[in-house]
Amino acid sequence: MTARLAALERENAELRRRLDAAPHAGAAPAAPPGPRRNRARSATAVVLILLGALLAPVGVVAAWAERTLTDTDRYVATVAPLAQDPVVQSAVAGRLTTAVMDRIDVGALLGDVQQGLDERGVAPRAARAITALEGPLTSGVESFVRNAADRLVESDRFESAWDQANRVAHEQLVQVMQGSGGDVAQVGQNGQLTIQLSGLIDMLKQRLVDRGLTLAGNLPTINASFTVMESSQLTEIRNRYAQVVALGTWLPWIVLILLGAGVAAATHHLRALVVAGLALAAAMVVLGIGLAIGRGLYLDALSGKVMRLDAAQVVFDQLVSFLRVTLRTVGVLGLVVALAAYLGGSSASARGLRSGIGTGMSRTRRWAEGRGVSTGATGVWLARYRGVARAAVIALAALVLLLASSPTPALIVGVAAGAVVLILLIELVARPGAAEPPP
Repeated sequence: MTARLAALERENAELRRRLDAAPHAGAAPAAPPGPRRNRARSATAVVLILLGALLAPVGVVAAWAERTLTDTDRYVATVAPLAQDPVVQSAVAGRLTTAVMDRIDVGALLGDVQQGLDERGVAPRAARAITALEGPLTSGVESFVRNAADRLVESDRFESAWDQANRVAHEQLVQVMQGSGGDVAQVGQNGQLTIQLSGLIDMLKQRLVDRGLTLAGNLPTINASFTVMESSQLTEIRNRYAQVVALGTWLPWIVLILLGAGVAAATHHLRALVVAGLALAAAMVVLGIGLAIGRGLYLDALSGKVMRLDAAQVVFDQLVSFLRVTLRTVGVLGLVVALAAYLGGSSASARGLRSGIGTGMSRTRRWAEGRGVSTGATGVWLARYRGVARAAVIALAALVLLLASSPTPALIVGVAAGAVVLILLIELVARPGAAEPPP
């Protein structure tokens, strides 16, 4: 007993010594600063998501510009509908009429007629009366030419010629942007993008000859152009064509990487995904507002410089039509991602909604089983691998959107709705086994 008491005293003394030495030794490692590390991760996530959202509008515009400049099918699809627009048809018909009338000298024709009458001894008063017909005759010829031009631009031949001319012109447009010039599409020093109308004028001349105006067949080759767009920015794009192509190719991926890195760096991934989706949608709203402001500034700059401001407005709206579709698509995608992340999050409202859906599915399933309808072993198996089935549906939806050549808001909403229906069907079909509690 004495020996045991002595041992306890020695152990007690050793413990006291260690307790007295602990504050001075500093050997115990400090606990990692969890809150401070979390704040650093949150700050990093905010910075990355903010950078991605700020660069998103630039990426969308750059991708639109790059594809319009380099993809012939996209370019033709952009400008082809202009051939069916009445305002553009009227503007082109007016340009064709002006080009032809500039080469038809009615005064010279009447002068030749007057000279012939003088040589034949016709009374001078009658010969001089011919000159008085110059005004009415010019007006009549112009009306005749304009009527033929209107019929031409309203025909199917005009749509085919417009489509083919723009397809050929796109190759010339790329050459112009690269600085090698071109015969069909040209960018002037002040930034006018023009398309040559010589082919359409030849068609108009043939129509005039067929209608009885044979002198149109003797007209020389007429080179006239139609201005598609006029902006000083076109000259800048031509000078920086390689940079525009590089930005359009890589910047959208950089935006996605920044947003994804921001979500990965956050402490609450689903919450960060909600923020990233909403930030992306907000960026597209800002881009839409900027596009509306830019449209107004563009038309104001052309006021007084072009004869048909309404045609310039129609052309601008058509050229940016795919840009509008793209920003709407990206905006809807951001909202869908934010909504999906919210529904899968840990907030009380999301948990309550999921619990309500699960309860409703369970009641529906029990109601069906009470009437002899059961999914049996298949439902038990699906309940066991329910998480895998959900992940497969989400992956399939993402794959459909990634492989789509031209995603649209309707496609995104449709794919999202289809994924939701499939997930609800999984919840309905999944049948908990005897050892597994119901969801």
